[in-house]
Amino acid sequence: MINKSVVVFFLFLGLLTACNLTSPNQNIEASISPTVPPTPLPFPSSLPPTDSSTEVVLSSTTLAITLNQTVLDRASQVVQTLKNQDFISFAGYVHPLNGVRFSPYAFVQETDQVFSVDEIGSIMADSKVYTWGSYAGTGEPINLSFPAYYSEFIYDVNFTNAPQVALNHRLSAGNSIDNSAEFYPGSMFVEYYFPGFDPQYGGMDWRSLRLVFSEYNGTWALVDIIHDEWTP
Repeated sequence: MINKSVVVFFLFLGLLTACNLTSPNQNIEASISPTVPPTPLPFPSSLPPTDSSTEVVLSSTTLAITLNQTVLDRASQVVQTLKNQDFISFAGYVHPLNGVRFSPYAFVQETDQVFSVDEIGSIMADSKVYTWGSYAGTGEPINLSFPAYYSEFIYDVNFTNAPQVALNHRLSAGNSIDNSAEFYPGSMFVEYYFPGFDPQYGGMDWRSLRLVFSEYNGTWALVDIIHDEWTP
């Protein structure tokens, strides 16, 4: 007969062994620290800064930001073609039906010269003398070829470097009346403005180039280039 004390001993030994054993998975989990997912970086709160040398002025009229930017971008492209005297590319921005008018001063007139898309592409090779209006102060006729008019009344300064650009707002303040909004109802215009060049003139030597756009089939087409400056 088996001794009861021996049976009790072996039962106790088996129970002790079972308590000391742990599963392999339990050991692995205990040795690995829990993983915390990384915190994502926030999106930028603002767009990159634009060129601080140019101030963009918007009118008080509330318009969609995308529309404002579309017209400003289009004007910038037009000014670049003017700087490069690339009138083939320039023609692509001109109103297909109305052509583009050239106004030597702020007051737009029906008698200002107008050129069609087909005419404007080769205009720099045109030696014909046109009458563009009358000189402010003297009243003498402005009789110039297009290349001469370009140098005096379109790109007389480097407007791509203008320190101020305005959308639907006149920065200049000459004696000539600005009637572009009345002449082109529903249009948008972008003005490139230099407040002056020589301090001795107290700002009276300012220059502006105003580009007028009218909507045509969902596109803002160029209808006028207005040169503006101080007039007596």
